[in-house]
Amino acid sequence: MALVLHAGAGNKNACKALIAAEYSGVKVELVKDFQMGVSNKTPEFLKMNPLGKIPVLETPEGAIFESNAIARYGICMKSFHFISIYQPNIISYACVEQWMDFAATEIDAGLARWLYPRLGYGIPYNASMEEFAINFFKRSLDALNTHLASNTYLVGHSVTLADIVMTCNLYMGFVRIMTKAFTSAFPHVERYFWTMVNQPNFKKVMGEVKQADAVPPVPSPKKAAAPAKEAKPKEVKKETPPPAKAAAEAVEEEAPKPKAKNPLDLLPPSKMILDDWKRLYSNTKTNFREVAIKGFWDMFDPEGYSLWFCEYKYNEENTVSFVTLNKVGGFLQRMDLARKYAFGKMLIIGGTPPFKVKGLWIFRGQEIPQFVMDECYDMELYNWTKVDISDEVQKERVNAMIEDQEPFDGEPLLDAKCFK
Repeated sequence: MALVLHAGAGNKNACKALIAAEYSGVKVELVKDFQMGVSNKTPEFLKMNPLGKIPVLETPEGAIFESNAIARYGICMKSFHFISIYQPNIISYACVEQWMDFAATEIDAGLARWLYPRLGYGIPYNASMEEFAINFFKRSLDALNTHLASNTYLVGHSVTLADIVMTCNLYMGFVRIMTKAFTSAFPHVERYFWTMVNQPNFKKVMGEVKQADAVPPVPSPKKAAAPAKEAKPKEVKKETPPPAKAAAEAVEEEAPKPKAKNPLDLLPPSKMILDDWKRLYSNTKTNFREVAIKGFWDMFDPEGYSLWFCEYKYNEENTVSFVTLNKVGGFLQRMDLARKYAFGKMLIIGGTPPFKVKGLWIFRGQEIPQFVMDECYDMELYNWTKVDISDEVQKERVNAMIEDQEPFDGEPLLDAKCFK
């Protein structure tokens, strides 16, 4: 009896088994005409997996479910094919198992918490929960990115089962929700993923892989079913309005509702014109303290704007310079929604790792705008402290950050980035 895999074509968990089979030379056939919600509800299928989940591998000895177990079975079919896929010694074997578990509990679980509510699966979409999910997922990707900074593969110097499982778990993220703007903060994960999916055995199963262009939109709340219509008494026929009046009524009905204003646009006018400050900052090339810094304090309106220091919460993780720079660059990219209402300086500090990331931001209003907190998930990765401009020490720190003063806090600057 041939090995038969029960799953739909393109299912990322089925891909694990099919790719593993390609590496080990085991023949696995994908069942024909599989229909999710139909084929997996039959009595025959439920005998193989009572939960009705896919994939399921049908073997001469019986059925196996759970994708990692199926992949292991396929790899072990030919003389316990450990050498090229599992590695030949106990520590390497344990490391393969470690990364397979990481792929399941960190990558797959974190991605599901972010992606599935947007696709309308399981838990309804909630902005606060999504923010938590993205931060959880980013920490997992950061850990993976750090490991891959000095490793081509997860274990050893060739493809193992850990790479097959990890790549398949990353696949749904890359093709459905992880845009280039998001993954650019994790360059080693990017390099690893594209290297894997372009391996011949991966490509044979997955085909051409295209990265997501956009994050799926938030699903619209489901409307309650309309109540059954009651029988109405016969109505007296109304007079048809004159054509001119009917047209006017139609225009009135179809007129779009005015777009809700940003709450910051409803604040009392400020004497500070943010664009004027941005121009002064950009155009000052010499005598920066005398021209730009003095001009800033002359313009600054403490009633209309507020100043904030920020510091990255996980500076101990910033061990690779260009990864840290990409992380800050991604943050500034995602802050684009606040360009009309904010100005920022981000300093990457230190001559040797771990590098420290600290920033200064000017926001319209007396608090960090709520829409920025809601929409830019990076905000939760920083500690925020409002600047007391009556404190000369804090005021001088503002000057130093605007000016990119070096050394800063006694250390050299790796880089300084401006949001304007």
